[in-house]
Amino acid sequence: MNHQEPDVPTRKVIVTLLKTKGPQSVGELSRQLGITEMAVRRHLNTLERDSLIESKLVRQAMGRPTHLYSLAPAADDLFPKKYQHLTLDLLEELEAIAGQQQVDLLFERRKERLIGRYEDRMKGKPLADKVRELADIQHANGYMVNLETTENGVFLLQEHNCPISQVANQYTYACSCELAMFQDLLGSGAAVERTECLAKGGNKCTYVIQQLEER
Repeated sequence: MNHQEPDVPTRKVIVTLLKTKGPQSVGELSRQLGITEMAVRRHLNTLERDSLIESKLVRQAMGRPTHLYSLAPAADDLFPKKYQHLTLDLLEELEAIAGQQQVDLLFERRKERLIGRYEDRMKGKPLADKVRELADIQHANGYMVNLETTENGVFLLQEHNCPISQVANQYTYACSCELAMFQDLLGSGAAVERTECLAKGGNKCTYVIQQLEER
């Protein structure tokens, strides 16, 4: 039997307490949670192991020094963010002030910056290795990538998540730039076709990639 699952909500409460109340000692957390200090330490050890909290020894006017626990920088990702809404608001303002062309130019510049960031990982590699590198890049960026190779050597790169979905739904040029980025990184010897798109109602983004025959 797995005994860890009931502990997960308690760790979430601890993280929330540290977020809202600031650094806390084991005793303070024990009193607020209504559990033993031993149980609190077990949860803190898990959170510290996952690099979500950190501790420092604080000297007190009376008594022994005590450890105070606070959130580590990595814990910031656990809390809701509204970046998509801010991004859309800013793009809409830019479109109203400067027109659609300037919005498209932003996506073009982003595409060129990403190509510059990743092109060294592609140099001198055969297409199969380039495709695997591309899949690793996209997966690391949150696209939940699945890569398959068919019997005739065609690659199917499937993205089950789009981190910029709300932006892409409104500004489909972002999707065009992703396709162009794939083509540029994989080189002129590859043909890249998108057959399904999340922003256009698909269940995933699917890219069909194959080696072009030399003439």
